[in-house]
Amino acid sequence: MRLTTKGRFAVTAMIDLSMRQHNGPVTLAGISERQKISLSYLEQLFGKLRRHQLVTSVRGPGGGYCLAKGMETVSVAEIIRAVDEPLDATQCRGKGNCQDEKHVCMTHKLWSNLNVRMYDYLSSVTLSDLVKEQREACVVHDQRLTRHEPNTLSEAA
Repeated sequence: MRLTTKGRFAVTAMIDLSMRQHNGPVTLAGISERQKISLSYLEQLFGKLRRHQLVTSVRGPGGGYCLAKGMETVSVAEIIRAVDEPLDATQCRGKGNCQDEKHVCMTHKLWSNLNVRMYDYLSSVTLSDLVKEQREACVVHDQRLTRHEPNTLSEAA
């Protein structure tokens, strides 16, 4: 099973977009700078996200991207599927012919069941959940900075 950088970057970029779109369209250059993701890579990802109607683009000065629907309705699985990321732990892409055309591998059912669980989990997590989690993490981080509390073991030492 592998979730490549394509899926990870798409989810990260969509969280960034979701957290900032209340100020208007969000530029890919801004996401690129904040998340350290190549601008050309983001352009490719957002082209796919737009085709899957997860984002809309606004042209011209002050343009950028906005979510096409509420963040509470966009699942992580939807984002990953939109950028053509396979969610498949089998080696046969679910065909059951991992060893050869006639025999199903002995662990095929195990990996197929994992696929179902992964998909169910990623379908249950929304952008809204991830934004809320990120905002809570930022609040905790800001509180540590305000009180000058160590946030790593090395700082505590």
